[in-house]
Amino acid sequence: MAVNLKNNETGVFALGGLGEIGKNMYGVQFQDEIILLDCGVMFPEDDLLGIDYVIPDFSYIMQNQSKVKALIISHGHEDHIGGIPFLLQQINVPIYAGKLAASLIRNKLQERGLLRQAEIHEIDEDAVIRFRKTTVSFYLTTHSIPEAYGVVVKTPPGNIVFTGDYKFDFTPVGKPADLHRMAKIGEEGVLVLLGDSTNSEIPTFTKSEQVVGQSIKNIIQKVEGRVIFATFASNVSRLQQVVETAQETGRKIAVFGRSMESAIKTGRELGYIKDDDELFVEQRDLNRVPAEQLIILCTGSQGEPMAALSRIANGTHRQIQVQPNDTVIFSSSPIPGNTMSVNRVINQLCEVGAHVIHGKVNNIHTSGHGGQQEQLLMMRLMKPKYFMPVHGEFRMQSIQAGLAQQTGIPKENCFVMENGQMLAVTADSARIAGKFTANSIYVDGSGIGDIGHVVIRDRRNLSEDGLVVISATLDYENKQLVSGPDIMSRGFIYMRESSDLIHSLQSSLKSAINRGLNENGNNVSERLIRDMIMDTIVPLIYERTERSPMIMPVLLDINKGVRRRKQRTEQE
Repeated sequence: MAVNLKNNETGVFALGGLGEIGKNMYGVQFQDEIILLDCGVMFPEDDLLGIDYVIPDFSYIMQNQSKVKALIISHGHEDHIGGIPFLLQQINVPIYAGKLAASLIRNKLQERGLLRQAEIHEIDEDAVIRFRKTTVSFYLTTHSIPEAYGVVVKTPPGNIVFTGDYKFDFTPVGKPADLHRMAKIGEEGVLVLLGDSTNSEIPTFTKSEQVVGQSIKNIIQKVEGRVIFATFASNVSRLQQVVETAQETGRKIAVFGRSMESAIKTGRELGYIKDDDELFVEQRDLNRVPAEQLIILCTGSQGEPMAALSRIANGTHRQIQVQPNDTVIFSSSPIPGNTMSVNRVINQLCEVGAHVIHGKVNNIHTSGHGGQQEQLLMMRLMKPKYFMPVHGEFRMQSIQAGLAQQTGIPKENCFVMENGQMLAVTADSARIAGKFTANSIYVDGSGIGDIGHVVIRDRRNLSEDGLVVISATLDYENKQLVSGPDIMSRGFIYMRESSDLIHSLQSSLKSAINRGLNENGNNVSERLIRDMIMDTIVPLIYERTERSPMIMPVLLDINKGVRRRKQRTEQE
């Protein structure tokens, strides 16, 4: 289905962030101007074997790149900035971001050799960016990272407001949200509100970051040995809480993990992490600090295999081994899909003698996303004519659409969209104006988009049932099986203990190959023999094992080499 956007309509669309948590990317289009909002990644769930990241599909952007005026960044979390390096490899769009997000983006681009060509502009809540037909402005919100902004895109039909990630924290760490500005935007008129739906299943307010800070302080004050503290590196507000606790309890901080080191460095440079010069100790001086005076701040709160905490847990970290009095604090909650990985790390830490503190019961983590009451407050402040839930799974968006109706927004004005659908609005109307391709793109190593659903399916089959390779050498001209068939198993059976099964399969395959060679006249081909092998072995393996491994026949033609040598001789 093609997009059909009329000349007087503003189009609102998503490349990622609808029906999923992560990979956020949205756009506002009016005539020949497109304003992009965020460009995130999503971390793969367990069934996406071997995949490093999932990024938005930039096809629509590439088809309309002459219209793209800016990429606006709401805040510096990975699910809002992680896709930028992949976007800039295809289109060099100007980027507008707060100082912290801009610094984090520069670090990412520097690692990939893309910084020199990037055009990055730093903004704050008072910035106004003017284009020929659209204008972009901002308002300050509260999230788990400083400089979290809502974005207002002014178009001729009306204002499109993107909340970004937010909650209403009345005792925040850092600057409070600008409620007066939000109310003023609502009074001026909001045509479409793109609202964060992540916590729409939670009926209450999200607890304040100050509550978490007090809990962290109370826990660390009681710990007699070392503290190993794991959290999101991008949660700068939480890092400041740890710094304050270290100062009040007389402890030093050692930082481990590349992203954590980068976040601490950036936070200190920009003044979001306030400390004295002697608070942080170098990694090489770790053993010089008494255990009761040390906090190890590290990555790995999501169970990432190569993160510092995972290597500490499995005993492969070069500098840190778990000691009997160590207390490990997980100051985060598992991202959907990471629960098993987190539980594995917790179990490993417990097995080697650490005391592990995790879970909401200890008040050591709070979400940066508002619950239902905060979402209702945002809708009351903004008073939008049309509402579009974003940044959440389908059920979350559906719940939030119901909340919007409670505030008086008509049901027909609430749009639970799909990635790639275009919502076309005027001052008096709204409609779905078609759809473009916006599938998930898989990143595997340096490969971008070359891994599709078929490859993922094959990887899944290999992981579940393994691989069987059948090799044979044939003389097609004389219709003879020269050698084989030989069977090799990888991840299917243990060859040494399955000789009876192997011999039985070889016997059946030998009969099938000979039958194919001798019963088909001059129509014998590699494809025919391959099909006979598959038709023979697949039901036999399932009958004997009730498993369906991937089968790979490898057939060698003994005459092929002779023919090639003859051709070379004739050419010479």
